[in-house]
Amino acid sequence: MNSQLTLEQEQVQAAFISKVYGWMSCALVITAAVAMWAVSTPSVINLIFPGTSNIPFYVLIAAEFGAVIYLSARIDRMSAETAGIVFLLYAVLNGLTLSMVFLIYTSSSIASTFLVTALTFGVMSAYGYMTKRDLTSIGNMAFMALIGLIIASVVNMFMQSEMMYWIITYAGVLIFVALTAYDTQKIKRMAAFDDNQEVSKKKSIIGALTLYLDFVNLFLYLLRFLGDRK
Repeated sequence: MNSQLTLEQEQVQAAFISKVYGWMSCALVITAAVAMWAVSTPSVINLIFPGTSNIPFYVLIAAEFGAVIYLSARIDRMSAETAGIVFLLYAVLNGLTLSMVFLIYTSSSIASTFLVTALTFGVMSAYGYMTKRDLTSIGNMAFMALIGLIIASVVNMFMQSEMMYWIITYAGVLIFVALTAYDTQKIKRMAAFDDNQEVSKKKSIIGALTLYLDFVNLFLYLLRFLGDRK
């Protein structure tokens, strides 16, 4: 009976995390498509980066933060459909801001870095899903390190230290590699038998948002030293 329950639990977890990856993959495709469309449409690029002011770009960044905060804070009070729309809207906004990447780096280096990111993410996510080791302590340390990374990044905006820039870059890669494994394990544990379809779908969207953020940030930090500037 216990072995059957364990097998059933594994099946529920596998089905749940498949939905998480489905949402995450959909969001990544949307982000990439929007970024490529924006960079190939001069009127859109001129609107985001008018040259005379960075205000439109910062408005997009603020809208992104707003979408993430709104989704995270109100997920319990919104429908699964609304949560899905907000998540995909965030993916669109992120695509517009990430169009900047195509203006700075060559397309070939972006593609190769994306492949490296996908392989690294896949390995660490698989580890987080399959390992029997509790990664909570690693996740907590990575989260605290992330806070320090954000503070250091803000400070370096004023210091403009090249050495600090590279320290932040390598630290960012290590932090999001660790968070990928930890978040995957945490998401795996989110699956529960007593969840109805609505709750399960909302959980899968939040899980997808978490892994999406891990993937995008890992990609951006890897691009710093793997990308070839134009």
